[in-house]
Amino acid sequence: MLDQIRIVLVNTSHTGNMGSAARAMKTMGLSQMVLVDPQAQPDDNAYALAAGASDLLANARIVSTLDEAIADCGLVIGTSARSRTLSWPMLDPREAGEKLVTEGMQHPVALVFGRERTGLTNDELQKCHYHVAIPANPEYSSLNLAMAVQTLCYEVRMHWLQQEQVGETDMAVDYPSAEQLEGFYQHLEQTLLKTGFIADDHPGQVMSKLRRLFNRARPEAVELNILRGILTSVQKPRPQD
Repeated sequence: MLDQIRIVLVNTSHTGNMGSAARAMKTMGLSQMVLVDPQAQPDDNAYALAAGASDLLANARIVSTLDEAIADCGLVIGTSARSRTLSWPMLDPREAGEKLVTEGMQHPVALVFGRERTGLTNDELQKCHYHVAIPANPEYSSLNLAMAVQTLCYEVRMHWLQQEQVGETDMAVDYPSAEQLEGFYQHLEQTLLKTGFIADDHPGQVMSKLRRLFNRARPEAVELNILRGILTSVQKPRPQD
């Protein structure tokens, strides 16, 4: 199940952080690393800091966009501070660990980390079902990338160990992948443009709020198909009376 949980690093600038993150992951039993558009390829410094996790770093998948990294994931959680212009469903680290483990039993899931200095963009955060924030000391909340990876991977491992001991699993829920959800949002925007509900020159704010609504609702795959069927029926030309 832990192989279903992928750690995604977006646009990482320091190769040493890649190695340190790999080490943090391996100590908690995670092995799936994805690098999205890294500013440099893993180098000797990265492998030195990876220590005994160099195999994980060597097998890291490198992709160009976040969409590629999460396309097949049924759950995506993005790391974020709370101060964003558009509020989003928030989790604490313990809740994030629980969701990643529980849903990782049914489909691939992703935990996404942003750039060292600026984190994830608002557009990237809108591709996530939930955001997670580490409740650090507000007077000194500086966590480097590897520390953040270690903290959240620890919560994943703790919940996984708990599940192993209890031996309980939730009923499997078939959630759509990130790629399928993105297709729905594109279909929704096209339909709303066609009906005139949103303007061609300014769709962003309404679509952002609709993304938040549906991410919060977490429609299942069957429910998403129903919603797309409704959109298709709206788009069909109606016979003249």
